[in-house]
Amino acid sequence: MLTIRIVLLVFAASLVSATSFAGTGILLLAHGGNAEWNARVVELARTIDRTKPVEVAFGMATRGNMQAAVDRLADRGVTEIVAVPLFVSSWSSVVTATEYLLGLRAEAPPALALFAKMEHPDPVTSPTGASPVGHDAQAASLGTTPVASRVPITRMTPALNGHRLVAGILTARAQSISRNPAEEAVVIVAHGPSPDEDNNRWLQDMSALAMAMARTERFASIDYLTVRDDAPKAIRDGAAAQLRAVVSARAGEGRRVLIVPLLLSFGGIERGIATRLEGLPYTMAGAALLPDDRLVTWVLEMADQAP
Repeated sequence: MLTIRIVLLVFAASLVSATSFAGTGILLLAHGGNAEWNARVVELARTIDRTKPVEVAFGMATRGNMQAAVDRLADRGVTEIVAVPLFVSSWSSVVTATEYLLGLRAEAPPALALFAKMEHPDPVTSPTGASPVGHDAQAASLGTTPVASRVPITRMTPALNGHRLVAGILTARAQSISRNPAEEAVVIVAHGPSPDEDNNRWLQDMSALAMAMARTERFASIDYLTVRDDAPKAIRDGAAAQLRAVVSARAGEGRRVLIVPLLLSFGGIERGIATRLEGLPYTMAGAALLPDDRLVTWVLEMADQAP
């Protein structure tokens, strides 16, 4: 198992280190998680790299990891870099902080200073899990400085948001546990942000996903909610109560309830959803968005879009 993990980490460091490319390189941004979570992202990148050069930067607006990935792309001979955030939603302080660090936003958002103080070691350069720079004031200061790039970083694309391919994956996840769609209630559950304004934007995108799913499969109903794990306790408890209320109501209508997590990959949040629903009748999909080759199509489509 350790050997497999080391191979994955080395691969993430340089997907095709001996090959030079002219043209656009993709900086694939991902939150990062446990070894299995990261491995799914690395596997996705491996497939994308067959078409277009890509390097992964894990972390929450982690400047050092982005700098290392940008340098690797430059070493591979790309002439421009497009950043693609492999996040569920664009409505996040992580996204705005990342835009600033990539030189795509004029003013640093307030959250950047907090992210700079947080330890998000790059699993590529620090396989033991220890931070290569540490937690001192100098490292935090460096973390708020935009990256330096030998080639232009031209733009950052939207995150997954309400994209049609995401709706397709969610539909497939629901279908995988479905028996009789006309008698089943789908409940899409996402992590969600803390601020109410951002949460409303998440819900708008989830509404678009639900409508797209309804055009493909005739489920009895499709609800969507966020659990807001990182919000203050009162908000978090309210979100949990809402989730339980929706599931209870749909089950009370005689529906078989299908929980479809809107997560990039399983890595813990799905267990929190199960804890919130303890004692209620439901069936949860066995996979999140990854693994699915439609995300390869999505990344390449985002990178190729005209600015």
